[in-house]
Amino acid sequence: MTEKNMLKKSATLAAAGLVVAGALLAGCGESEATPMDDAYAGNSGETEKSQEEQSQSQSNGSDSSDGSDSSSSHNDPSTTTSDKKDTGNYKDGNYSINGQYGPVGEDSIDVHLTIKDGNVETVNIIGHPFTTISKNHQDDFAKAINGVVDGKPLKGLKVDKVAGASWTSDAFNKALEVARQEASIQE
Repeated sequence: MTEKNMLKKSATLAAAGLVVAGALLAGCGESEATPMDDAYAGNSGETEKSQEEQSQSQSNGSDSSDGSDSSSSHNDPSTTTSDKKDTGNYKDGNYSINGQYGPVGEDSIDVHLTIKDGNVETVNIIGHPFTTISKNHQDDFAKAINGVVDGKPLKGLKVDKVAGASWTSDAFNKALEVARQEASIQE
């Protein structure tokens, strides 16, 4: 085989590898958010089945002490919504949502919101970073987010890139969507 043919074959194989890698990553990086069953429900690495079994054993009639329902019977991590409809009328309470993001969903944040009179009273972010870069973005986001959303109406709330953390901001916005559904007073 001539050197020219070997170079052509190598270039063809490299291009094919890039096409395959691109196809595998296509559609990835979309943020997802799901209601959490407790304040420590982050990305534990447990299998979905073991999480569901644990959730079912813990959810026998448990409501939070302030009367709000911060849990959901909907535990499918591939969804970005709860089973509830956003009515635009929200009950006071504490709501916890896990937002997952990254090229292959490797990063996540736990978003803990306190809603009072339809407004965001406080936000607490707990990060579950995959890399040091992700940790830095999550830490910067967590420090800045209260100054952006505290006191704002939950209805229609959406943030732009906060503290330079675009993917974390996207995951937070998905978590806000779920929080609106979870906090909605169903008519």
